[in-house]
Amino acid sequence: MKSENTQFSPDPDGFYGEYGGAFIPEMLYSNVKQLQDEYLKIIESVEFQEKYHQLLKDYVGRPSPLYEATNLSKKYGARIFLKREDLNHTGAHKINNTIGQILLAKKLGKKRIIAETGAGQHGVATATVCALMQLQCVVYMGSTDIIRQAPNVARMKMLGAEVRSAESGSKTLKDATNEAIRDWINHPADTHYIIGSVVGPHPYPDLVARLQAVISAEIKDQLLLKTGKSLPDFVLACVGGGSNAAGAFYHFLNEAAVCLIGAEAGGEGIKTSKTAASLQVGKKGIIHGCMTSLMQTADGQITEPHSISAGLDYPGIGPLHAWLYKSERATYESVTDDEALNAAFELASLEGIIPALESAHALALLAKRSWKKNDIVVVNLSGRGDKDLATYMKKLEKNE
Repeated sequence: MKSENTQFSPDPDGFYGEYGGAFIPEMLYSNVKQLQDEYLKIIESVEFQEKYHQLLKDYVGRPSPLYEATNLSKKYGARIFLKREDLNHTGAHKINNTIGQILLAKKLGKKRIIAETGAGQHGVATATVCALMQLQCVVYMGSTDIIRQAPNVARMKMLGAEVRSAESGSKTLKDATNEAIRDWINHPADTHYIIGSVVGPHPYPDLVARLQAVISAEIKDQLLLKTGKSLPDFVLACVGGGSNAAGAFYHFLNEAAVCLIGAEAGGEGIKTSKTAASLQVGKKGIIHGCMTSLMQTADGQITEPHSISAGLDYPGIGPLHAWLYKSERATYESVTDDEALNAAFELASLEGIIPALESAHALALLAKRSWKKNDIVVVNLSGRGDKDLATYMKKLEKNE
């Protein structure tokens, strides 16, 4: 979990190049400063590492498999591997982060946990670890997402979490995050905010990236066994805030031979107003405590994002990704709603795997370029599609 990165690690103030930092209300200064001072000492300690990896193994079910998708490979003419984060306990990569952060919160003496969620996977993962550690849990979720992600809302409630509806703005992830930050301001002493992605004030982007880095660490070991080489030619991952992509990219950031490609949510197209492709259409600005690339009007007002995928429906992106894009270390392409839906149905029909709509954006990248037969391509399958079945059924009904 120690950083192998230099150019792509944050500086002492939490900046990746010109992005990052901690732009926070004075009421949160002591909380954020405590995290900045303590997080590395805690997560790099032997005690933390032993407990974290024991829970990843025995509770989460890691390592997650690296599956060579032979039918998909045949169609696209490359060796395509799926990193099966969908097979983790709770059905996505989010649990890697919440396991680590709940251990950190307990070490800091916090008694109450809050979180934001869009697709519901981070909310479920947070509720899960709060039940495990017997801590109070409040999850903020936009009312629009509460409706379209009803199965995950039910899971959170069964796990003992209180789900609070965000009614402002587009009533999605951005608005849920706003409400969670307001809660944290009102309860600074006893509450830890488990941010679900590589966003927010420093040290959250670095903390979450380090906890998700287990993904790329496993990819290297698993590829070596399967192919005789630990480095893929390409790593593909979807990007909203960007935690699954940060984890999949992490141990390859200094490997120039590995091409890193992120899939942003193009929505109905980047030339329309209904998109969430913040790198493609955004400009530098501050959201939720960090400087990053942000969708905004000419006078700096945040514009409402749109994606068929609740987990990618966010107007900004993690500062690490903004820097990877600016420095040209990684490439980011937009994927429309329809392209993602088609990719999801393709994986289901060719491999018998139903992906989350978020992950389907990464899968859609396969059709956007030509591949060589010896290319080793790893797609991070960040979550499973149970939560998105209602959306998938609408497409089926439309096609009938």
